[in-house]
Amino acid sequence: MFDGFITIAPRCPSCGLNFDFSDAGDGPAVFIILIVGFVIVGLALVTELAFRPAIWVHMVIWIPLTIGLALAMLRPLKAIMIALQFRHDAQEGRPE
Repeated sequence: MFDGFITIAPRCPSCGLNFDFSDAGDGPAVFIILIVGFVIVGLALVTELAFRPAIWVHMVIWIPLTIGLALAMLRPLKAIMIALQFRHDAQEGRPE
């Protein structure tokens, strides 16, 4: 499905489906922000209340974890958005 990290291939290598219909846009990014933000803020709060570490410890832990989780979730969520577009035959809104 992918040519590069998040670049969509022109066709499916297995079945030959043309991916011209796909337009994931910013949809995956919105879900990633919500999910990763919820997880990181929750874990940072628990860590702060339980251990009271210095701010540099928070930065060393949470910044790389945030970036890693966001990058790890980007490809699967983009694939899910494209699969949902295909499944529901989603198209651009057009006036009748």
